[in-house]
Amino acid sequence: MSSRLVAAPLALIAAGGVVAGPLLESGLPAPPQQWAFIVLALPLPALGWLLAVRRPEVRYGWLLLAAALALGLGVVGVGLSARGEAHSLATVLTALVAVFYGLTWIFVPLLFPDGRLPGRRWRAVAWISGGAVALHAGGNLAWGYNPYHLPGGPLSAAQWAGVYASAAGQLVTWVMSVVVFCGLVLRWRRSGRVERGQYAWMVGGMAATAAGAVLLSLFNIGGAQHAAVGLAGVLAVVGSLPAAIAVAVVRHRLLDVRVGLRGSRLHLVFDLRPTVDEVLSDLGTALRETPEPVEQLGRLAAAVRTGLDLRWAAVTLPDGTRVVAGHQEGAAVLELPVRGGRIECGPRQAGPLTRVDRRLLEALAVPAGLAIQSAGLVTRLINAQEAERRRIERNIHDGVQQQLVALIAGLELARATGAGPDMLANLREQARQTLADLRELAAGIHPSALSQGGLVEAVEERCSRLPVRTTVTSPPPLRARRFADEIEGAMYFTVSEAVANALKHAGAATIEVGLALDGGRLRATVADDGKGFDPATPARRGLATLEDRLDALGGSLTVDSEPGKGTRVEAWVPVDG
Repeated sequence: MSSRLVAAPLALIAAGGVVAGPLLESGLPAPPQQWAFIVLALPLPALGWLLAVRRPEVRYGWLLLAAALALGLGVVGVGLSARGEAHSLATVLTALVAVFYGLTWIFVPLLFPDGRLPGRRWRAVAWISGGAVALHAGGNLAWGYNPYHLPGGPLSAAQWAGVYASAAGQLVTWVMSVVVFCGLVLRWRRSGRVERGQYAWMVGGMAATAAGAVLLSLFNIGGAQHAAVGLAGVLAVVGSLPAAIAVAVVRHRLLDVRVGLRGSRLHLVFDLRPTVDEVLSDLGTALRETPEPVEQLGRLAAAVRTGLDLRWAAVTLPDGTRVVAGHQEGAAVLELPVRGGRIECGPRQAGPLTRVDRRLLEALAVPAGLAIQSAGLVTRLINAQEAERRRIERNIHDGVQQQLVALIAGLELARATGAGPDMLANLREQARQTLADLRELAAGIHPSALSQGGLVEAVEERCSRLPVRTTVTSPPPLRARRFADEIEGAMYFTVSEAVANALKHAGAATIEVGLALDGGRLRATVADDGKGFDPATPARRGLATLEDRLDALGGSLTVDSEPGKGTRVEAWVPVDG
C-alpha cells in the first residue's frame, strides 16, 4: 500500500508535466509534433508506475519513475521558458532535463533488468556517472541555461564556471553512456537463451536513443532549418527506451510480467510465481498424497522449481540420495541447507534470482526440512528393518535350524538302532535346549512378557537375568498401564539396547533403570557406572536405529556420557494421558 501512495503522485506529476509542458510551449491548438511527443513520452511514467506498484521490491520501476519525473518537470520548465514566465522557476525545472538524459542514457541500461548493478566493478561507473549528471544539471542551473531566453550581456565569472561545468558534465555523461552501452552489448552476447531477447531489445533501444542524441546535436548546430531533424531526435531520445522495455515485457516476460487476454480484454499479469502460501499449500497436499519417501523428495523438488520458475531444482539427503526436478545443466546458483539435507536451485527461466525468490525459498525451509527428514527417517527405518530381518534369518539358520536338523537326525538314528535310555535322555536335552533358544529368539523379536504383562514387567524380566546389580524403578500406577504396541516395543528395546551396551562396552558394575509417566510423555532412563565414552563418536549404530524409531513416534533419545563418568541414556515418547 505504501508503494501505491508514493508511486501514484509521482506518476501523475510526471504525466501531467509531459502533457502540460508541450502545450505551454506551443499553446492551443498544438501542432502534431507536440502531440506526438506527448504520446511517446507518456508510456514512461505509466510503465514506471506499474512496476513500482506491482513489483515494489524491484528498483527498476522506481528508476523509470524518477526518469519520467525529471522529464515531466523538465519539459514544464521548457514550456514556461517559451512563454517568458517565471524565469527562475523555468531555469530550475529546465535543468532537470539533464537529469533525464543522464538517467536514460546511463542508469536505465546499466541497471537493466532488475535495478541492480551487473557487478561490483560497475560501482565506479555509477559514481562517476552520478557526479557527471549532477555537474551537468548544476552547471546549467549556475549559468542560467534557458533555451528561449539566453542570459543577456557578458557572462559573469560564476556563469562561465557554470558553462564549463555543464560542458564537462555533458562530455563525461556521453563517455559513460558509451561505456555502459558497450557493457550492455557484452551482457547481451553472454546472456542465456531466455535473457537474450530481453537484452536485445534494450540494446536496440539504447542504439535508437544514441541516434536521437546525434540528431539533436545536428539540430542544435543547424538551427531552425533542421526542425524535422530535431523533432526526430527528441522523439527517439524520449520514446526509444520505454518502447524497448515495453516490448521486453510483452514478448519476453521481463520482471515476471505477462500480457494476456481475459475474456475480450487485454490484461497484465504481474509476478507469475505463486505466493508462499500457495506453494506451501500445494506442497502439503502433495506430500500427504505421496507416501513413498523418494517420491516425496521429487514432489518437493518440483514445488521449488515451479515456485521459483527454475530450470531445475534438486533435493539432497546426507546419505547422498538426490532427486532432481527438470534437466540439470551447470552448477547450482543457490543452495539452501535445511534440516537433514539441502536444496539446490538452478538458474531461473527468465532473469536472475531476486531477493523475493530467496525469501520464498527460505519460507520453504521448514516444510522442506521436515519432508527431507521424514524421507531420510523412513529410509533408515526400512534399512534397519531389513538388517534386523537378516539378523533373525541368520540366527535361525545358524542356530535353531541346525539344532533341529541334528535333533531329527538323532531321532532317526534312535529309531533305527533301538536307542537306550542314555541316548533318549540326550535327545530330550537337545529338544529342551532348542526350545530355550527358540524362546530367546522370540523374545528378541517381541518378548512374551511385554505382550502379557506390559512394559514394566517386561523390563523387570529382562533386567533380572543380567549378571550385574540392576535396579528398576517405576511408579505403581505405571505397572497397570498399557500403551500401543509400537510404543511399548520402542521403549522396551531402547532399554534392552542400553543395558546391553552397558554390559558389553562400558564394563558397568551397577545399572539403574527408571520408567516414568509425566506431562503426557512416557520416559525411560538407563544409567550405569561404566567407563563412559564420547557421544560424538560414530559407534552408536544400535542407538541410532532406536533413535529413528522413537523419532518416528514423535519422541527423542539423548545420550549423556563422558570418559570415566558413566553413561546416561534418556528416551521418551508422547502418550495420551
